[in-house]
Amino acid sequence: MNETLGARHSPDLTGANVEDAGEHNRAVVLRCIHRQAPISRAEIARQTGFTKPAIARIVDRLLDEGLIMEARRRHGLRGQPAIELEINPDAYYAIGINIDRDHLTILAVDAVGNVRARVHHEKRFILPAEFMQLTSDAISHFQRSRLIDDARLAGIGLAMPDWLGEISLLGKPDAYQEWTDFDVRAALESLTPHPVFTENEANAAALAELNYGLGAESSSFFYIAVNACPGGGLVLDGNGHRGAMGLSGEIGWLPIADGDGGAQKVQLLGEIFSLFFLYDFLAKHGVEVHFPQDLLTLDARGKRLVSQWLKEMSAHLAIAVKHIAMIVDPDAVLVGGRLPIRIVDELLRYVHEHLDAEDTNLPSLHRASIGEDASAMGAAAMPMAAALMLASADVAQRTRSPLKNMDRLNS
Repeated sequence: MNETLGARHSPDLTGANVEDAGEHNRAVVLRCIHRQAPISRAEIARQTGFTKPAIARIVDRLLDEGLIMEARRRHGLRGQPAIELEINPDAYYAIGINIDRDHLTILAVDAVGNVRARVHHEKRFILPAEFMQLTSDAISHFQRSRLIDDARLAGIGLAMPDWLGEISLLGKPDAYQEWTDFDVRAALESLTPHPVFTENEANAAALAELNYGLGAESSSFFYIAVNACPGGGLVLDGNGHRGAMGLSGEIGWLPIADGDGGAQKVQLLGEIFSLFFLYDFLAKHGVEVHFPQDLLTLDARGKRLVSQWLKEMSAHLAIAVKHIAMIVDPDAVLVGGRLPIRIVDELLRYVHEHLDAEDTNLPSLHRASIGEDASAMGAAAMPMAAALMLASADVAQRTRSPLKNMDRLNS
């Protein structure tokens, strides 16, 4: 990451000592503790500009409400040791759901991002009825096992691809079209009295990085998700940015010139780069792979084939990074999704070979810090952000539904 990143303070950590701004000031202090814990009262005062008496009143209120806790005393300094403050992990809980063409993941997460429980189904093309049954079973399991306190459940977040039933891809059954007419928000709201939040799965993964991962070092980054279909999420100045139609991170529509020498064929990145295209490439060479973890158990020939595909894709991904740098100018580009960590690292090694190391205008390129559950973590982060009044909270997630009817993009 750029060395200067840590020198900037987020604008959500500033406030004013105004009598009628109590809720705003309370939110500012919560955000400061969430972002920089463990942190002392004196450090919060310096970060926010509030007076020490104001900090004392707000902190006492947050302690009484059980939202924060006094973690420990900081020794080694002159004078009385400072008491460090942290978010109370049991302040709230959230359930994060991620459904995609090849899996369903459901997490129970506490207020600091610890995963208290996980239910995962590695299965392709789960239909709406089965999705609802599996989700209902998981939520009931969390509640019966007391893995979460339902009275402190901030809500349920859902991360799923837009146009889930519409995009044509390898092996998609005709019945999968059911997702296009399925009101998933209404269905989830029928399961729970708690609020339901919905977001595109790549935007949700970016939100997970913002709140629980590399967002602590970078306030503006582009997240590239390598899933059954590729996706992208954009964070600018500490806030998720989806654009007017919710398409700001849709990297799958990036045109790529494919072919060397003579006439080049222009394709969309999403038509050549995804987990499913990697599986198809291997299948054409006699290697059967059905799940991401299968990629880690291949023999020497299978590994060479994976490397061959990664090298080819790395040239396209390098072009995408250059375009992102010119158009968005983020601090960093993160690559994550369901591709295993070891393979992401190999892919990035090849991408770096196509980038000019001396070009200081390029963003730094990193493997995302949160692995295959990033979208589910981001789904849980939505209700948690609302409950803790974090800067990443977005009221639109309370009403958003997955985008449908792709033909409007071409109209």
